[in-house]
Amino acid sequence: MKVEKVSEHIWSLKKWMIVPIHVWVVLDEDGVTLVDAGMPFMANTIKKFIKQLNAGPLKRILLTHGHTDHVGAVKGVLAEHEVPVYAHRMEIPYLEGEVLYPKRKKLEHNLPKQLTQPLSEDDNGNLKSVGGLTPYLTPGHSPGHVVYYHEKDQVMLAGDLFNSKKGKLHPPMFTPFLDEAVKSASIVEKLKPKRLEVCHGSSVFNPAEQLEEYVRKAEKKLGVV
Repeated sequence: MKVEKVSEHIWSLKKWMIVPIHVWVVLDEDGVTLVDAGMPFMANTIKKFIKQLNAGPLKRILLTHGHTDHVGAVKGVLAEHEVPVYAHRMEIPYLEGEVLYPKRKKLEHNLPKQLTQPLSEDDNGNLKSVGGLTPYLTPGHSPGHVVYYHEKDQVMLAGDLFNSKKGKLHPPMFTPFLDEAVKSASIVEKLKPKRLEVCHGSSVFNPAEQLEEYVRKAEKKLGVV
């Protein structure tokens, strides 16, 4: 597994399985947050890296969404670290197998029921910050997909909101509602991160500068133009 320091508080852990799969370790004053959990075989390396950091205990696991390549190591990590797991409330019924993911053929019981807790929201439905990260709902790839923005480091952990190649934004793979995902991409224009990280691809710097071109690519794929 390749480890890269993304910013002052964030590390990326990458493993190849046909395509790259990234998870992220984020440091905060109270300890460590794991964002996404990749595939099952990544669990031991994730635990080893957190121990090597010696920056405090693992406090939580945050999920961008509940697909198998984002939750695979959750059980393995929890075997050593009894911490809460969070996802958007809209995503939980899908990842627990109560509701069929859009355009999938069968229910996915990706995590046991009642293991995953909903991300906290304020009275207006805005997601509250946790572990130095602010979540934003960005549906399209999945119903309750979120990105996490680290304001201090100006880094967005974007999960599968985008794919990327050689530092360029591309539409995400296997996305049932690409039109909705394109609308969700406007979060990049709103927050203007200096660096954007995706699960399947390379880092993208100043992604807001590419957004117009990205929308054109996606619309072409959708047959809009």
